Amino acid sequence: MDNQTTLEKLSDKVSQILQQYHSFKSENEVLRTELITLKAEKEVKNQEIERLIEENVMKDVEIEEIVNKIESMLG
Repeated sequence: MDNQTTLEKLSDKVSQILQQYHSFKSENEVLRTELITLKAEKEVKNQEIERLIEENVMKDVEIEEIVNKIESMLG
């Protein structure tokens, strides 16, 4: 009878471990999905930053051209 009790305890522990495993597996899948989403958002933001940097460079060039025209008209 004592062996069966030990076996039942072991069975309970195994069941708990399996339950934790499935819980962790589900949580892991949620985190993987979130990671994929965040990586995609990061890529979109990086592209937007690159576009804004390029736009800023073009504006700087445009300002420099305007300054040069003003200087040539004054000088």
